[in-house]
Amino acid sequence: MTYAHDIIIKPIISEQSMDQIADKKYTFEVKKSANKIEIKKAVEEIFGVKVESVNTLNMLGKMKRMGRNEGRRPSWKKAIVKLTPDSKTIEFFDGMA
Repeated sequence: MTYAHDIIIKPIISEQSMDQIADKKYTFEVKKSANKIEIKKAVEEIFGVKVESVNTLNMLGKMKRMGRNEGRRPSWKKAIVKLTPDSKTIEFFDGMA
């Protein structure tokens, strides 16, 4: 059994994600194997909000070099969660917008 805090890894704080807060869209880094239904249940459980939809993106890790050696940062999954219009906002993001 997976717990909600295992699915939601951390929030993504960027210029684009801060602009989407006005539309009640919040961006999170999530577990790579999580699907949209699991992400929706986890966000509703952790923050006590109603989720309308979830969009996911698989982000490819960036190529990095150190001298002659090349490597790749790990790939990760991003989820953009849209809340229902009658739902309350997520308090964590309120002070940042």
